[in-house]
Amino acid sequence: MQDRLAIWDFVADQNSQAAIRLDQMFSNVASKLGDFPFVGKPGKISGTREWVPNENYRLVYEIADQTVWILTVVHTSREWPPV
Repeated sequence: MQDRLAIWDFVADQNSQAAIRLDQMFSNVASKLGDFPFVGKPGKISGTREWVPNENYRLVYEIADQTVWILTVVHTSREWPPV
């Protein structure tokens, strides 16, 4: 996921341990979504759902059949959806 790698690179430049913790959090969230796909609220884009696992990041995903597709990870300070 390109968004996740960009976040990793940005955070790791300043604090590698924080980047590791953040990446682990993303993995844990993805795992939880597999078990509880409706934990997030309906998204701002039709057909999506959003989960804010901490105050800084929003995961935007969709559910297709029994598969959860994480579409993007967005910093909460960024405009979402993009114009």
